[in-house]
Amino acid sequence: MGLRARGAPIFHGPMVSTDRLLAFAALSFLLIVVPGPSVLFVIGRALAHGRRAALTTVVGNTLGAYLLVVAVALGVGSLVERSVLVFTTLKLAGAAYLVYLGVKAWRRRGSLRAAFAGEEAAPHSGLRTLWEGFAVGVANPKTIVFFAAVLPQFVDREQGHVTSQMLLLGLVFNLIALASDSVWGLVAATARDWFARSPRRLSAVGGVGGLTMIGLGVTVAVTGRKD
Repeated sequence: MGLRARGAPIFHGPMVSTDRLLAFAALSFLLIVVPGPSVLFVIGRALAHGRRAALTTVVGNTLGAYLLVVAVALGVGSLVERSVLVFTTLKLAGAAYLVYLGVKAWRRRGSLRAAFAGEEAAPHSGLRTLWEGFAVGVANPKTIVFFAAVLPQFVDREQGHVTSQMLLLGLVFNLIALASDSVWGLVAATARDWFARSPRRLSAVGGVGGLTMIGLGVTVAVTGRKD
């Protein structure tokens, strides 16, 4: 068929260029490290039930988040790909929501102690803990917005296999999230007293997280497709 573009892969397949993959991984990392609903839930499980519950919650959370990737790749993603109007509307709505979450986190940075404080409770079964993590992962608004509004921007439509590219990028996101959330859970389980005794530390976490989310929302709003 036509001439192959410089830098394109020699063989056909669900390829994502290295620069797109690295850019998506970097943006994913910035979103993931901000303590959001999933991270707070993992930390709560760690403080209330310990290390095993925290890691089980992380696994369930990751499975739930990847289900969102599949949904976007098979349905919403295709709609967004075909319509600039839908994409722009969704992107701006997502950016506004991220800014809203950032402002909310900033304003409530002093009240994070209640979210981090975990009272000792009866141990959960592994399946129940996994399911709770899964439910939080599926319902996480920050992740929904990111996958629906940002993920399609990193797909190379000229390479084809749009669905496969989204699934691959989503896998990268979830591997980063799995590692990051596991660290949060392990740190919280190990240093539960250190967190609980310092409202000032908790306030700093909320403040930095809120400002970072606001910055991410602004970035999403001013970047992306121009076609």
